[in-house]
This record gives sequence, C-alpha cells and structure tokens, in this order.
Amino acid sequence: MAKKLSKKTRRTSKIRNKMSKVSCWLRAKSTSKSPHKSFRRSYREDYRRDTKVPGIMHHAAITFRMIFKNWKLFLPLVIVSAVAAVLFVGLMNEATYQQFQTVLDQTTEQVGNGDIGVMAKSGLLLISTITTGGLSSEQTESGTVFTVLIFLILWLTTIFILRQRLAQRKIKLRDALYNAMTPLISSFVVFVVAVIQCVPIFLLIIVYSAAVQTEFLATPFYALVFFIFAALMILLSGYLLSSSLMALVAVSAPGLYPMQALRTASELMMGRRVKFVLRLVGLLLVLAVTWVAVMLPLIAFDLFMKQFEWTAGVPFVPVCLLVMTCFTGIYISAYLYLYYRWMLGYDTKDLKHDKK
Repeated sequence: MAKKLSKKTRRTSKIRNKMSKVSCWLRAKSTSKSPHKSFRRSYREDYRRDTKVPGIMHHAAITFRMIFKNWKLFLPLVIVSAVAAVLFVGLMNEATYQQFQTVLDQTTEQVGNGDIGVMAKSGLLLISTITTGGLSSEQTESGTVFTVLIFLILWLTTIFILRQRLAQRKIKLRDALYNAMTPLISSFVVFVVAVIQCVPIFLLIIVYSAAVQTEFLATPFYALVFFIFAALMILLSGYLLSSSLMALVAVSAPGLYPMQALRTASELMMGRRVKFVLRLVGLLLVLAVTWVAVMLPLIAFDLFMKQFEWTAGVPFVPVCLLVMTCFTGIYISAYLYLYYRWMLGYDTKDLKHDKK
C-alpha cells in the first residue's frame, strides 16, 4: 500500500512540476519585453520601462569625478594611447598647423583688416583644425585600421578599469591592458555591425554632395524632399546605433558573444531610445564645452610663444589636440558604461562608490 501511495505521489509531483514549468513559461511569455516582433500593434504600456538614472549634468559630473578620482590609471592610459597614435597613425605636422594660421591671418586681413582678438583667433584655429580632420598628418588605410584598434583598446581598457574600481578592487594599468583585451575580436565584430548601420548616413552624404554639385537643392520642392529623406536616414541610423553603442559596452563582459550582446542591448534599449539620444546630445554639449575650455587657452598660449624663434617648430598644439582626443575617448567610454550600469539597476551602488 505504501508503495502504491509513493508511486501516486511521484506521479502527482511530476505532473505538478510540469504544470509549474508550463505556467512559468506562459508567465514569462506574457511579460516578455520584446514587442515589435510581429505585425500586431504594440501599446506603450507593453514596452514602457522606468529607468532610475541621474540627470544629464549630474551624469556628466559623475563621469568627470570617476576619471579624476582614478587619475593614476587614466593619465598613463592617455599617454600610452597618444604615443601609440603617434607611432602607428601619425601626428599633424606643425607646418600644416602653420598653414591654417597663415590662411586665417590672410582671411582676417581681407575681411576685418586683421582686427581680431586672440581668443577669437584661437577659436577659429580650433574649429578649422577639427573640421578639416587635421588631427593626423595623412590618414592612410593602415592608419584607419590602427585608429580603430587604438580606439577599441582604449574603450575596453577604460571599461575594465571602471568595472574593477566600482567593485572596490585595486588594479594596475598593466593588468588592465592585459586582461581587457580578451573581448577584442567580439568588440571588433560589434563595431563592424555599427559601421554597417551607418550606411544610411553614408548614403545621405553621397546624395548631398551630388545634390550640391547638380544644384538639385535650388528648387524649394526638391529641397523639402531631400530634407525628408535626410531625416528618415538619420532616424534609421540613430535607431540602430542606439543599441549598438550599448552592445559595445555589453560585449566587454567576459563570455558574451557579439550577436548575443547585440540582442541583449536591443532588448535593454527597448522603450529607452529617446532618453538615450538625449543623453548623447548632452554628451556632445559637455565635450564641446570641455574642448573650448581646455584648448582655447592652450592655442592662445601657443600664439604667444610663437613670437619667439626657438619655439617655431615645436608641435605644441598638435600634441595637445591628440591628448584631448584620447581623453575624449576615455570620457565617452566612461559616460556610456555608467549609463549601462544604471540601466541594469546598479545606480545605488555606483553612487555610493562614487561618493566614497
């Protein structure tokens, strides 16, 4: 009798286990955060997710604080990145920078009789140098490949340092450089996917150059059509890139494959893309203010020092531009990594560690 009861209890327990598994699967199916995967209409309540993150200015301040708090790690990283860029990519020649300055002097003499302030001249030099791509001497194909590799190494090393420091672990830059390179190939695959997602923007640039040459935009109706086309291309690339940037952060975790990181980032950004785009706009504004606040005094100092003959060939401004570029890469990596952690729910821990 006891054996029969035990058999019945085993059968009932098996049935209950199966029923519990089915109910759990149905519950997970009904509460899944992956709408827009069919032609059925998805409502806002289905994919709306609240994210407890600080404000944009507070986010920028926390990022600066994290970098300056660990300056003993990030300052050597900036130096190593700048030296690697000089060796493998190249540095803007001082003669090229002097050509910018000569053209600017001639333009100001023709337009404003040369009556222009030092800070205004420094600002024009900064804008002309950055917009014309004068950060390196000659950008060859091999130089482009090395630029991408240096950027990925800088990205992974920064994220590894922040992950270890937020976990209250003491590390050295040597350990970060050695251990952070594990997901380099995975990060490169995600980076290639992000470049492919920029194809609409590349197509827009080609169409715009052709429209300017053929005077296609002279007609108001055609200009309106091109504006609508440009808006659609930018929205498409922005929608795709919003998840790819988070995938670059997610793929830095050990044992995560590129496609899995892309899927995870896409589900993580569901319903949060508009907020993330606003974060990127705030990031660009903060970087613009930082570049102006740092580089304008340095360019003005260089203009003053160039009055002496012994400083004529010193590439002071090109080196400062390269160092600021490396710092910008570190800041962008830290900014996006902190936002990624906050979306995963590590906001309280990050703020506590940051205040200590």
